[in-house]
Amino acid sequence: MNTVWIVDDDRSIRWVIEKALSRENISYRSFASASEALTALETAPEPPKVLVSDIRMPGESGLGLLQRAKTLYPQLPVIIMTAYSDLESAVSAFQGGAFEYLPKPFDVDQAVALVQRAIAQNAHQQGAQEEATVAPEILGQAPSMQEVFRAIGRLAQSHATVLINGESGTGKELVARALHRHSPRRDAPFIAINTAAIPRDLLESELFGHERGAFTGAATQRRGRFEQADGGTLFLDEIGDMPAELQTRLLRVLSDNHFYRVGGHQPVRANVRVIAATHQHLEDRVRQGLFREDLFHRLNVIRLRLPPMRERREDIPILVRHFLQKSAQDLGVEPKRISEPALKYLQALPFPGNVRQLENLCHWLTVMAPGQTIEVADLPPEMRDRPDREMPVAWVDGLAVEADRLIATSPGEVFDRLTREFERTLIRRALTATGGRRIDAALLLGIGRNTITRKIQELGMEDNRHPPAGEDAPS
Repeated sequence: MNTVWIVDDDRSIRWVIEKALSRENISYRSFASASEALTALETAPEPPKVLVSDIRMPGESGLGLLQRAKTLYPQLPVIIMTAYSDLESAVSAFQGGAFEYLPKPFDVDQAVALVQRAIAQNAHQQGAQEEATVAPEILGQAPSMQEVFRAIGRLAQSHATVLINGESGTGKELVARALHRHSPRRDAPFIAINTAAIPRDLLESELFGHERGAFTGAATQRRGRFEQADGGTLFLDEIGDMPAELQTRLLRVLSDNHFYRVGGHQPVRANVRVIAATHQHLEDRVRQGLFREDLFHRLNVIRLRLPPMRERREDIPILVRHFLQKSAQDLGVEPKRISEPALKYLQALPFPGNVRQLENLCHWLTVMAPGQTIEVADLPPEMRDRPDREMPVAWVDGLAVEADRLIATSPGEVFDRLTREFERTLIRRALTATGGRRIDAALLLGIGRNTITRKIQELGMEDNRHPPAGEDAPS
C-alpha cells in the first residue's frame, strides 16, 4: 500500500514532497484535489499511513478532507499545509484532529521528519489498538503486580473472603472488581461502598437497610447494600474506619449469613461474598483496641497486598501511555505522546498518591501541555522543582532527575554543571571524613595528591576551612 498521500493543487509542491520522500524510501501517492483524494480514500482497500494536504484548494478544502478522513479513519494522522498562516486556520486544523499544522514555505527536511513522526505514531496506535482488544483490566509488568495477577487467577473459582491492603490510590477497587469478574458470581451484582465516606449514623442503614418507620424520615422500607449484592460481591472499602458497633453486626453476617434491617424483626439471608480493603495496618488497629480481633480474622481469609507506585516504577511508562490515551478519548482530542527523558523523569518521582496521582497527572498533561509531545518542561512546576527531601533514595535516580531537569532548563550546560558538582561533592565528603587532611582524602577517593589539589583550585574550594595541601588539620 502507499505510505503517504499528498494532496495539493500546486504541482511544484507535490513534486518537492515526492522527491524528498523518495530519498527516504517512503512510498507515496499524489492527488491534485481533495475530491480525488476522498474518492480514493473511500474506495481504497486500506488507508494511507499518513495524509498530507493543503488547506486551500479549488473545490473541497483541506479542512473538509480532514473531517471526512477522520470520520472514515479516526487514527489516521493528517498533516495540514497552508500558505495562509492565520490563527483561525490553525485552530480549525487542530480542532478537526490534525496531527500537525505545517506553514508554507516549509523546510523540506523538517516536512519529511514530520511525516516520519506521523508514520511512527500510526504504527504505535495500530499496535495499541491490537493490544486494546486483549488489554488486561489492570496494567502492570512489575514482579509485585504479577504476584497480584497470579493471586486473582488462583481465586477465580473461590467464594473466599478477601482482604486487600494497599496505600491510597493503588487500585484496591479495581482489584476487587477483577476478583468479582473472574468469580462464579460474575453475573450477579458488584456493590461497592466506602465505609469511611458515610456518616456513622447512616452507615448501618446503608449496609443493612431499614424498615418503614424505623427512624424519623424512614417513610418506606429500604434494601441495604447487603441485599442489593445478593448472590454477588460486596466491596467494603476503608474497612479499618468502620465504627465498633457496626463491626459487631458485620461479624454476625460473616458468621451465619443473616442480618436484620434497622427496625426489623425478621432475619434476612445474605448470600454475599465480602471483599474488604484498607490502607491501614489492621493488626495495629486490633492492638490499639480500634478493630475487633475476631472480625479481623474473619476478613483475613485471603490477603492481597497492592504495591505502591515506588515499588513498581517499571510500570510507569505503560501506565502513562494508557492514561494519556484514556484522557484523550474522554476529552475527544488527539492523544499526546511523551518523550523518553520525561518518562525517565517520572520514573524517578515518588508519587505518594500512587496510580491515582499518575492518572490525574496524565489528565492534566492532556489538557495543559502545549505540544503533542510531552517534555520534562511541560510537567507541573511542583514536579519539576521538588525539594531535596523528596528525591529518590537511589542516587542514580536522583542524578537522572537532576539531569532531566537541567536538560529542560539549562541545555548546553548539563555535563559541565553536573560533573563539577559531582567532583565537588566527592572531595567535600572525603575531606569531612579525614578532618580536612587532603592526602588522606585523596587516598580515600583513589586519586593522587596533586589531582585533589588541582581539583580544589579548579572547583573554587580554596575558601573551605581545610588546611593547605599536604598539611594535617590540628588534632
